[in-house]
This record gives sequence, C-alpha cells and structure tokens, in this order.
Amino acid sequence: MSRTIMVGLDGSSESRAAAEWAAREAKLRSLPVRLVHVREPVPDPLAQAPLLGPETLQHWSEQIPRETAEGLRSRHPGVDVTTVHVEGRPADALVGAAEDADLLVLGSRGMSGVGGFMVGSVGQAVVARSDVPVVLVRAGEQATDEHGMDPAGVPSAATPFRPVLLGLDTRSPDNTVLVFAFEEAARRDTALRVVHGWNPPPYNIYGLSDGVSLYDELIRKHAEELTDVLRPWRHKYPAVEVSEEARAGSAANELAEASREASLVVVGRRIRRSPFGAHIGSVTHAVLHHATAPVAVVAHE
Repeated sequence: MSRTIMVGLDGSSESRAAAEWAAREAKLRSLPVRLVHVREPVPDPLAQAPLLGPETLQHWSEQIPRETAEGLRSRHPGVDVTTVHVEGRPADALVGAAEDADLLVLGSRGMSGVGGFMVGSVGQAVVARSDVPVVLVRAGEQATDEHGMDPAGVPSAATPFRPVLLGLDTRSPDNTVLVFAFEEAARRDTALRVVHGWNPPPYNIYGLSDGVSLYDELIRKHAEELTDVLRPWRHKYPAVEVSEEARAGSAANELAEASREASLVVVGRRIRRSPFGAHIGSVTHAVLHHATAPVAVVAHE
C-alpha cells in the first residue's frame, strides 16, 4: 500500500474533526488521506428489524464516508481523499488497516466543561496496539486552535503555528519519537518545546560544600541531561527553534498544562511484547485524557 494518512471514521463529530485534521496534515506531508469505515457484524435479530435491515445499514455505512470525503475534497483542494470499508471489531480492524500507513488519526470526545479528551475503549485499544503513530483529535478541534492569534487578537489559521510540544524522558530517549517531533515542528515552521518532568525526592538535603541544596543540584542535573539529549538533534534540525524545560513535578501535569499553547503534543509509548496485553503507560494515558491539543502517540521499541 502506498504511503497515506488513515482516519477512523464513524460519523461522529469527533471523527469528523479527526478527518479535518488529517486533511490539513496531508497537505503538510503531501500525502493522500484514506477514510476507514468499520462495519461491525450485526446480530441477526437487528439485521432483520424493519428500520435496521441490511440495506439500511449498508446505506448509512456508505453514505457517511462518501459525504465526508466530498466535504474534505471541497475544503482541502489538492488533497487526494479515498474511502475504504472494512469489517470486524473496530480496534482490530483499524490496527490492521493502518499497518502500512504513515499515520492513523482518530477522534476523541471532548470532556464536557473541562478541556481535554475522553478516550473511549476503541481509541485506547488502538493506541495500545498500533505500531503506527496514532493522533487523537478532540471533538470541536479547529485549524485556528493550532495557530496564534492575529494582531487584533482574533483566532486565525493564517498566523504561524503554535509550538509543537514534546514530552521527553531523558532516561530513555527514543530516536523514533524525537524524529517525529522535530519533523512535525519543521513541517509547521514552528518551534519545538521540549518538557521533561521529574519527581523530586520527598525531602530536601542541605549542607553541600557550596551551600546549595540537593534539590537545586537535582534541578541542574536534569537540565543538563535534557540539554545533552537534545544537542545532536539541534545540529540535525538547525532551522527548528528548540526550548528546553526540565521541571520538578508530574510529567503528565506539566504536559497537560503546556498543551494549552501547543499545536500538537507528542508523547512516546514503549512497545511491550507482553502475554498480558498491550499497555499505554501512565504518563501517556494521562496526557491523552487531559491535553487540550491533538496528541500524537509514537510507538517505539
């Protein structure tokens, strides 16, 4: 299969927001978009119901992707949009359909009254199992949300992109995640904001020879580690402006707060070959539920 950006589409407002985001990303990457609609097997009693017969179900399953594709083509001229129907359990079907894709984009329901995501069971299962980067887009996401205000303080998609935000663990930095984040910042011609959160000890020790507390020494140590990790990447991507923040506190909380000023949040997910099933990881799980910008989860070994 040729390179593509795949979107899981079910007709909901969040999946339509995901399709719009995918079309914008497709322009940045010069890639086509493929809308994937999953048809779940219908129990015989439902399939035989007058209003939910097989013809009705087929009509709706074909109409949703067709109308969405037509809308994307009209709003994003130049983007090649196709549709595909697959059958099976949604999580299994989406993971399988996206095996050869560059990116899989899913919708995530916005939490009522509170900024952030409500990631459903299908989304969590796909994120936990997909080897392809998965982007979660909340319902209501607009192009203007990813850009700064214009000089008059009005939301605009014509202004520069907000920074890309990367959550980085300096103990086990992965090249796959770093490449993804730097490339996304380069495509958007924007800065990369790298946040490393670390948990301070439950107590503070004073009495070092220079009069500095152990806490201050830990701050310096983590900041230096972050600089060391990013140094070769600054040389590899000289056009990308990079800001570094090593903060004492919950990494998930720091990223959720910083996401308010980001166009995209990038986090990693370690691939675990476990007999007990796949896992997302506590920080990534929390970011998925509380970030206010689209979140890209990049799987890595």
